[in-house]
Amino acid sequence: MMTTPECNQEPVWLVIIRLLRWHKPEGRLILMIPALWAVFLAASGKPPLPLVGIIVLGTLATSAAGCVVNDLWDRDIDPQVERTRDRPLASRALSVKVGIVVAIVAILCAAVLAFYLNPLSFWLCVAAVPVILLYPGAKRVFPVPQLVLSIAWGFGVLISWSAVTQNLSLATWLLWGATVFWTLGFDTVYAMSDRADDLRIGVNSSALFFGNYAPAAIGIFFTGTVFLLGWLGVIIHIHLAYWISLAFASIAWFWQYIRLRQQDLPNAEYGNMFRQNVWIGFILLGGMIIGS
Repeated sequence: MMTTPECNQEPVWLVIIRLLRWHKPEGRLILMIPALWAVFLAASGKPPLPLVGIIVLGTLATSAAGCVVNDLWDRDIDPQVERTRDRPLASRALSVKVGIVVAIVAILCAAVLAFYLNPLSFWLCVAAVPVILLYPGAKRVFPVPQLVLSIAWGFGVLISWSAVTQNLSLATWLLWGATVFWTLGFDTVYAMSDRADDLRIGVNSSALFFGNYAPAAIGIFFTGTVFLLGWLGVIIHIHLAYWISLAFASIAWFWQYIRLRQQDLPNAEYGNMFRQNVWIGFILLGGMIIGS
């Protein structure tokens, strides 16, 4: 019995879920983690639950908007990259108009949630928007676009911390710096799987910029993360659980650095290391909550 093409089409709502990357939760969680670090540390481990809910929903809406904007920018590039060729806009499973509508809805959802926050946090949300919208274009003109992504990630720390304290302190900036270094590390790992395609297409990435020194750069980024998290722990007088979680994270990052120094790792291994950073982030979060 023959099936019509319509019978083989994926339901639109499932295609939109793929557009938002909700079928790959690790990318959503790894944005949420620094924001949760900030809200729990700023509140000494006991933030108001409604605020935690706002931050969780806000990061989901923001990351959804970021994914759609990224795919709109890259709809003609993604078909040329093995990892991204099946994305809905790249494969033309969704039209550009639908992508724009979904992006607007996600941004509006994030905006509604931002009105719950105090004025400083609200304006930090506003300041984050151009960084999020322009990041996908950075790979075309900036040699290390992952730095732009890292700054966008860092806004989650500034927004969440100020939502509790209504100010930004040295501790805030130490956590922001740790988040920037951490994001540079794990996203450079992620970019290593696309090096051949990026080089052929002519787009930039930190993995290409550092070339053979990429493992060393990643090691430096993770070392910077540990140093700043250690400094933060000292000035806020956090307890033992935090230091245990930081020791675990340090060992895990060192192990990743050793693995990255090996030649000819399969591309799937870079994705595995990226996902491991989600668990590392949550272990640090547990240490922050218990240690506070």
